[in-house]
Amino acid sequence: MSHVDSLESRLKEEAARLGFVQCGIARVPAEWLAGGRLHVWLGEGAHGEMGWMADRADQRAHPAALWPEARSAIMLGMSYAPPADPMLLAEERGMGRISVYAQGQDYHDIVKKALKALARWLVAQGEALQLKVFVDTAPVMEKPLAMLAGLGWQGKHTNVVSREHGSWLLLGAILTDLELAPDPPAEDRCGSCDACQSICPTQAFPAPYRLDARRCISYLTIEHKGPIPKEFRDSIGNHVYGCDDCLAVCPWNKFAATAHAHLAFRGRAELQAPDLADLLALDDAAFRQVFAGSPIKRIGRARMVRNALIAAGNSGDPALSSIVERLLDDEAPVVRGAAIWALARLDRPRACAAIWRMDREEDADVIGEWRALA
Repeated sequence: MSHVDSLESRLKEEAARLGFVQCGIARVPAEWLAGGRLHVWLGEGAHGEMGWMADRADQRAHPAALWPEARSAIMLGMSYAPPADPMLLAEERGMGRISVYAQGQDYHDIVKKALKALARWLVAQGEALQLKVFVDTAPVMEKPLAMLAGLGWQGKHTNVVSREHGSWLLLGAILTDLELAPDPPAEDRCGSCDACQSICPTQAFPAPYRLDARRCISYLTIEHKGPIPKEFRDSIGNHVYGCDDCLAVCPWNKFAATAHAHLAFRGRAELQAPDLADLLALDDAAFRQVFAGSPIKRIGRARMVRNALIAAGNSGDPALSSIVERLLDDEAPVVRGAAIWALARLDRPRACAAIWRMDREEDADVIGEWRALA
């Protein structure tokens, strides 16, 4: 069989037909430095509240620990390259910034559906094999595997960078017991560039190629469940779900054509630049309706409104004071605490008046937040 007609080449053609812009193959390595780095990172506590990272760390540390029969990793990438620079909204303080990947359909559903279709195709080729598909929710280190398979390299922001698609790739993996011909691994091409390190509002990178999730805006607005630590609130700006700053400034994005982006990830109009007032007004039913089919739905209404309150406090717009004040009586403590902080930023006399009216036991979190600000 010629190289053109090989199983590997036909696999890549099918992957492209299913919407993947990149497909590479890696042999499951006998030794893998990424596993050691994972344990160091967890030992430093840099994963914050993401207990699921530590719970299955031994399986996550090496693909063979998750599935001993695995011989090859088929790594896939879908593009979600945005039509405009996400940084353009940084100064639009009356609007919330939602990470580009979350403005369209839930990538878990889209990527997994395509992975399953590719897996069925592979089985139909008559090869005696077993396989497993993974999209982000299993203990698989997709980014080091993607580098090993030649999709791109892990940049200084720790995400995969592709020469053709920049920093805008969503990854999926198929592990199989079939021994496929591997692709050359990608070379690190970051060079001396430190744009992603310098742009980070919360200085979440203690060193190149290292991320302290506890300082990352994506972690703080998505994974972190309690009050946003005070030291990061100013720096969050108008981010209400995730952060693209370190991705957006990557020079390799100049090669990332929007035409290659999967249509499912095209941003919904109401999520590209939502008004903070609209986000602050969300009740549970409205939240579920607005974010149906979006990955945002998993954080729940309280965290989204908490994030919007931080953005409102940073907006400098006193017109938001009335709706912020109403949230002082919200049923969620994390919302009430953020509301008094935001109101104090927008209209301190109004916040003072509101706090004097409070003497109920359920107001304790708001009063405690106010004392910390006083």
